[in-house]
Amino acid sequence: MRISTTQLFRTGIDTMNAQQSDLMHLFQQIGTGRRLVSPADDPLASSQTINIAQTESMNLRYATNRNVANQNLALAENTLDSVTRAMQDVRTTIVQAGNIYTDTDRASLANVLRVARENLLSQANATDGNGQYLFSGHRGDTQPYSLDEATGVVTYHGDTGSRLIQVDQTRQMDSAHVGSDIFNRASPGSQIYLTSSNAANNGTGLISTPQVTDPTHANAGMNFRVDFAGDPLEYTVTVIDPATNAETTGAPVAYTGGGTLDLGGVNIKLTGTPVAGDSFRADQVQNADVDLFKSLDDVIKALETPADGDPVAQARLNNVLASVSQRLAVNYDNILTVRAAGGTRMAELDSLDANGNLRNLNYKEQLSSLENVDYYSASSQLTLRQAALEAATLAFRKIQNTSLFATQN
Repeated sequence: MRISTTQLFRTGIDTMNAQQSDLMHLFQQIGTGRRLVSPADDPLASSQTINIAQTESMNLRYATNRNVANQNLALAENTLDSVTRAMQDVRTTIVQAGNIYTDTDRASLANVLRVARENLLSQANATDGNGQYLFSGHRGDTQPYSLDEATGVVTYHGDTGSRLIQVDQTRQMDSAHVGSDIFNRASPGSQIYLTSSNAANNGTGLISTPQVTDPTHANAGMNFRVDFAGDPLEYTVTVIDPATNAETTGAPVAYTGGGTLDLGGVNIKLTGTPVAGDSFRADQVQNADVDLFKSLDDVIKALETPADGDPVAQARLNNVLASVSQRLAVNYDNILTVRAAGGTRMAELDSLDANGNLRNLNYKEQLSSLENVDYYSASSQLTLRQAALEAATLAFRKIQNTSLFATQN
């Protein structure tokens, strides 16, 4: 086999260039700390790093979403804490009103409750500081509650939609509360009954809080109305189906004075002296009107109505105070339920954050194992490549010194 001088030189140069290229690649790996200087270094690992990096990016996005949800829930919690304290004061004021016997003092308490209603209305219309209302459902740009100054009626303008935020791969969370679920309903699952009296009653009958005696009774969940008529006095019990408003009235029963009336699975106690034409109701709480602002409006009007020296007016006032007290207790319990639900979501966010942080560490570890250079191995390879380059250089020098016409002494 004949090897030309040109081929010898080319082979030597190619060998040195290859060694220099390998050496330069090692310098790049060690200098940057990255094993994958280009995708060609390890195509499979390069593909895996892209997938892991995308997953890591999504995980960071979920963490940002959780932070937003947590901030919204914290703002709502602070507002509901103020609402809770205001409700405590309102309930105390109503209890106090039952112990006051002058119209003037009751009118003063009515003013106190009017201010409390304005405060609660302001809390119900709280914003997040960016112009978005906290309790208006999907309609964050719509003020949830408005007060008609002429009628005193407070109306809800939001909707019942949930502001869902994707806080994890498989979890969407409502980051807000719906106003009607806070101020206009009873806690889901509550089965108590609430009483009320007809505003036109002319007797002094007072109705107490109903007692559920048989939750499996055929009338369970129904509403009741007790009507007094006749002389001698008797009463009838009308069972009202809340779904259809269909009424079923029982046979008249003689009224023999204050005592317990069996409505059918529900008992109520009457004191005082009702008269013919008087009417009382007992409504299952899920079917009753428990609008917080209407309850406050009712009690304000009752406190502003003169009652001094008038037993009938005093009885009407006491029935309103008792009815409103029952409804405000329902509102108070429901607000605590909503706060508990918000606290549960915040606790879940903390748990998701902890899991997200662990996943993020795992992603970084995987990326590190795929991308980062092993300095011990790279240093060994660097020493080996340097030795190989020196050998290639030395070999090329030997070839350069070779001559077919060298003279031997």
